[in-house]
Amino acid sequence: MDGATGQPQVGFVNAHNNFVKTAKEGKAELVFLGDSITAGWGGQKPIWEKAFGQYKPANFGIGGDRTQHVLWRIENGELETIKAKAVVIMIGTNNSGSDSAEGIAKGVTKIVESVRSKQPQAKILLLAVFPRGEKANPNPGREKLKQVNATIAKLHDGKSVHYLDIGEKFLQPDGALTKEIMPDFLHLSSKGYQIWADSISPKLAELMN
Repeated sequence: MDGATGQPQVGFVNAHNNFVKTAKEGKAELVFLGDSITAGWGGQKPIWEKAFGQYKPANFGIGGDRTQHVLWRIENGELETIKAKAVVIMIGTNNSGSDSAEGIAKGVTKIVESVRSKQPQAKILLLAVFPRGEKANPNPGREKLKQVNATIAKLHDGKSVHYLDIGEKFLQPDGALTKEIMPDFLHLSSKGYQIWADSISPKLAELMN
């Protein structure tokens, strides 16, 4: 969000303003909140439309976002006017270089609380932060995210908040990631997005009812 001058970067501001505009139109019933991994759905229109098109979806993902950026966006208009049936949250990987597992989990928790406050009628599908890095071991970054996921899993109440860990769907049996699914071992390929769509579609169908 912040450039060298301490000012919000233009891309972030423009994306945020567009999301606020989308929210004010009041049509979206399914909202995705996240970082570049969520924003990447923008390049996967056929998969997105087939999996989620029936739900009037809105993609509120911004590249580089950390938990604090998503929280700021929610508090500054992105969830006004609309009455979402479900909100999908997948955030935290960009915090992993600088923050503790506890700090990241606290950030995710604040986001869930804010979404519940802004959209009390909506069901929240809270996704475990996806695995990153080629190998399972040694992989301190992935280990930290496992700790985050173990903490945020406790937010699941089966009513308003539904936690789902689809991370293993992206992995080989030995825990490795392949370039076929994550070309840079962080961002998804088309095949990766198809796995994501297939993995959450049954749960989403239940939550959107």
